[in-house]
Amino acid sequence: MTSDHQLSRTLSFLLRHAPQQAGLTLQPGGWVSVDDLLRGLATQGLTVDRAQLERVVATSDKQRFTLDAATDRIRANQGHSVPVDLGLTPLTPPPLLYHGTAVRLLDTILREGLRQMQRHHVHLSADPDTARRVGHRRGPAVILTVDAFGMLQAGHLFFRSSNGVWLTERVPPEYVRVLK
Repeated sequence: MTSDHQLSRTLSFLLRHAPQQAGLTLQPGGWVSVDDLLRGLATQGLTVDRAQLERVVATSDKQRFTLDAATDRIRANQGHSVPVDLGLTPLTPPPLLYHGTAVRLLDTILREGLRQMQRHHVHLSADPDTARRVGHRRGPAVILTVDAFGMLQAGHLFFRSSNGVWLTERVPPEYVRVLK
């Protein structure tokens, strides 16, 4: 049986970056059939049943995945590097948002701002504690504040995924400060 941790990592990879590796095609909104996903996981040598899949979705600390109301379809909430329209509506963010990142990237970010890199959006947190947890994934972290109010006034769009992550295309350097 596949471990929950391994399943979560595999779901992130397949649903965000390489659905074709399991014979999957992302439908509008990033959705795939749960039955197709389970078959695709089996072709990867992973033994997973619906109950385990539902448990991993429900207990994911970052709530990376969503099952539709009928639990017939699943999608990753954000973080895609493959083309997908998640159908998100622009929203007004709180005045400040936060981004946790590795200390080694700070100089580049302060010079160039936050860029989406291979993803569709820059990911921002509504609170510094969440940003700190995210930033620590790759070693010592620094927490940045983002002047979301100023960006909104300048015409930048913000979206919020179903798990509460704030998204925007980029954050120019003039809107980024180190949290003291």
